[in-house]
Amino acid sequence: MRETFAELLMAQAGELGVQFEEGQIEQFYQYFTLLTEWNKVMNLTAITEMEDVVTKHFVDSLSLVRIFPQIAQESCSVIDVGTGAGFPGIPLKIAFPSIKITLLDSLNKRIRFLQEVTDKLKLQDVQAMHGRAEDYGRMKEYREQFDCCVSRAVANLSTLSEYCVPFVKVHGCFIPYKSGKVEEELKQAGNALKILGCHVERTEEFLLPATDASRVLVMIRKEKVLSRKYPRKAGMPSKEPLK
Repeated sequence: MRETFAELLMAQAGELGVQFEEGQIEQFYQYFTLLTEWNKVMNLTAITEMEDVVTKHFVDSLSLVRIFPQIAQESCSVIDVGTGAGFPGIPLKIAFPSIKITLLDSLNKRIRFLQEVTDKLKLQDVQAMHGRAEDYGRMKEYREQFDCCVSRAVANLSTLSEYCVPFVKVHGCFIPYKSGKVEEELKQAGNALKILGCHVERTEEFLLPATDASRVLVMIRKEKVLSRKYPRKAGMPSKEPLK
């Protein structure tokens, strides 16, 4: 299984122009093993077959290079909001070890899993935090401190932007991972992004390798310091999205 895993990962990541050293492939395999082991007692993911984990979790996470190639060249600071089982943050850290990654999730049991992954894979410059984005986004040690914020969390773009934009430095970027068509969602989020001092710079649409699954990465650029009004108190961004 290990050889098949390595071949599949290298081939699909290669389509993105991402190359691995042997130790990195072993880290990905350890991550896959930990994910499936912990998933037996904790609901981390519905995707557990090796081929699907490689394509729909690992390679999907690494697809960020399509729209943000700088991550492969720079020691940038990245926060993954609503990271869940560590996607896209952990695969990005394995592939691009020079980045500093912060993983934020509202469920503490997921954070325990991520700490186990970080320890077993001996990953450096990884911080796993338990809490809500609305709370951390108001703290001075995290507010407007990151070059890039990523998220594969399932939420409408208006809500997700209010969670994520507070973490991004001025001139930094927020990149949500989306599936399917996003034109209507982008249109509906237009005013929310304006309120948050951002604009959509461009989008990148593609199919996941060996699937007909459509994905879209959205490059949202932050133009100015965010008003202290945002994020609103916990729960508000999802109950009453900015319009």
